[in-house]
Amino acid sequence: MHETLMRSALFVPATRPDRFSKAIASGADAVIVDLEDSVAPDAKSAARDALARHAAEHPQDRLWVRINDGSTSWFEDDLALCRELPAVAGILLPKAQAADHVYKVSGAGKPLIPIIESAQGLRVLDKIAEANGVVRLTFGILDLMVEFGTRPQTEGAQRILDQVRFQILQASRMHGLADPVDTIYADFSDEAGLEGAAVLARDMGFSGKLCIHPKQVPVVHRVYRPLPEELDWARRVVEHAERTGEYAFRLDGRMVDRPVIESARRVLERGGQYGAQSE
Repeated sequence: MHETLMRSALFVPATRPDRFSKAIASGADAVIVDLEDSVAPDAKSAARDALARHAAEHPQDRLWVRINDGSTSWFEDDLALCRELPAVAGILLPKAQAADHVYKVSGAGKPLIPIIESAQGLRVLDKIAEANGVVRLTFGILDLMVEFGTRPQTEGAQRILDQVRFQILQASRMHGLADPVDTIYADFSDEAGLEGAAVLARDMGFSGKLCIHPKQVPVVHRVYRPLPEELDWARRVVEHAERTGEYAFRLDGRMVDRPVIESARRVLERGGQYGAQSE
């Protein structure tokens, strides 16, 4: 089945409804209205009201929402609002580390992306990933770095984060989830650094990145767009396999078998082609 691409998921503060439409116009695959970290405690209610108003005035806009985590006093109200708004396409649950919170959010009937942001979340990752309604996983670099006492932007931090990425990827594969989304790149003025981080995540098997500024979106999309020669090869591999029913053959002097065919299908998915032509 062709899965909806999520190369880019762009955060926008719920307290800035004037930015919602601009975020959608950025071309991001998903826009995430943030009720959590970017909203001060005394502005939580106003943030929910702003989201509700925008949903009523722009019912065509499909928005994801990052709610407050299950240990907070705002969790229930956030969840209730997301449950009742048809414009909410899905929910991100931050600081996902208690399976019962994940199960409660999954019961809202919306696609769910848990955000792993603690050692405890990593410890119960399998239970989180197996919950009904969970469609993919992601993680939060800043909270993890604080908890681990890791110095950001160092080789040591990178080694730790690569292990976290592997655990996220492994859980995603074990539980049949969509490809996970990589964490943010905090310096939105550093295009080269963002591109390097996106390439790393892409090559590790992630589908895209969380973004904190619209200018990051085209960079991420460029990284995740297959090259023309990759698309051509993948298209010919899939066409040959589907036309002949063969799962082991030679094409352009290269041996092709089932894993190569599946890899080719993934390339076409990223290029937005396979689902349209095979369904």
